[in-house]
Amino acid sequence: MNEKQILQAYEIARERYAAIGVDTDKAVEILEKTPISLHCWQTDDVIGFESKAGLSGGIQTTGNYPGRARNIDEVRADVKFAKSLLAGTQRLNLHEIYGDFGGKFVDRDQCGPEHFQSWIEWAKENGMKLDFNSTSFGHPKSGDLSLANPDPAIREFWIEHTKRCRRIADAMGKAQGDPCIMNIWVHDGSKDLTVERMRYRQIFAESLDEILKEDLPGMKTCLEAKLFGIGLESYTVGSHDFVAGYCATRKLMYTLDTGHYEQTENVSDMVASLLLFVPELMLHVSRPVRWDSDHVTIMNDQTLDLFKEMVRADALDRCHIGLDYFDASINRIGAYVIGTRATQKCILSALLEPLAKLREYEDAGKGFQRLALLEEAKSLPFGAVFDYFNCKNGVPVGEGFIPEIERYEREVTSKR
Repeated sequence: MNEKQILQAYEIARERYAAIGVDTDKAVEILEKTPISLHCWQTDDVIGFESKAGLSGGIQTTGNYPGRARNIDEVRADVKFAKSLLAGTQRLNLHEIYGDFGGKFVDRDQCGPEHFQSWIEWAKENGMKLDFNSTSFGHPKSGDLSLANPDPAIREFWIEHTKRCRRIADAMGKAQGDPCIMNIWVHDGSKDLTVERMRYRQIFAESLDEILKEDLPGMKTCLEAKLFGIGLESYTVGSHDFVAGYCATRKLMYTLDTGHYEQTENVSDMVASLLLFVPELMLHVSRPVRWDSDHVTIMNDQTLDLFKEMVRADALDRCHIGLDYFDASINRIGAYVIGTRATQKCILSALLEPLAKLREYEDAGKGFQRLALLEEAKSLPFGAVFDYFNCKNGVPVGEGFIPEIERYEREVTSKR
């Protein structure tokens, strides 16, 4: 489809949506300004630059597709190329193990802003802002318990690590003039039955309280819950109940990872519930095929419902959006682009709902009309608006990104 056809299709779509009270130009403008944080760990299967040990601590990557990024330059090149195929606004989310350590071993309780200065400069040069994560897995002191560990020596190690990560995030936020969102997720749990559920959660809460004492205005902290980890199936210290209670009482941002809940749960329903009690949400968008399997995000009902609820709750400005999957079974950059575009499609679909009319019907008790309009809205020319969004931003429309990624694979990643 050429540009003329794209614009013609968009004009028809704009008129059709206008007839039900939806401004497509405004929806596109909002989508352009809504940042999605790309997860650097999709480039290299969550290995990082600290060591070559790989994952441990309740998570794992599956697949061995050729072309994994092996160093900081390759990670940056892959992220930059993926960004070139994406419309809208992208941030970059880093784990602590992706620091610029200069080939030296820097233990996690010794990391500092100096190890991320080159990332700050690179991000500025490439028009991206940074988000951050502490890293409790894949370390000799990880074990089954980190911040919830009864051993003071191990616990203090991870408290110091997390404090330092918050200072790194603060430096990033101050440098970019926009708060860096720093996520805390720990794998802490037990493979089999435990009789100390209360004790570990009390220790975890005390550790978090100690970590959060320092006022750092350049960053925002969020806490992520999980259902279970691989090898830690029977008990998770940082469960949904714990994290919801902690964030509500401490007025802390809650990280809602779509892969971290029972598959029968309606994660979208958590948005409005949590936002009544926590200041903001960080959304980690993933696709659990079997529990937390971290498949590439697609435009499915779960992801659509998540963003529709966010828009219906008028909470777009209170929700930060990031991707969190690591698929090593397919082209990794292709995974980036598919997941980001799918997330953008879901956000756009939510923005194109005839919400004013739907609310009018609901307030008047017109259930038939509300359901009818919700159903008819599904077949409106949404695709023409998404094509226009990409065309307007000078990136491939439709499946046009496939040959671009194939070329990059031939010329770059296949030679690694």
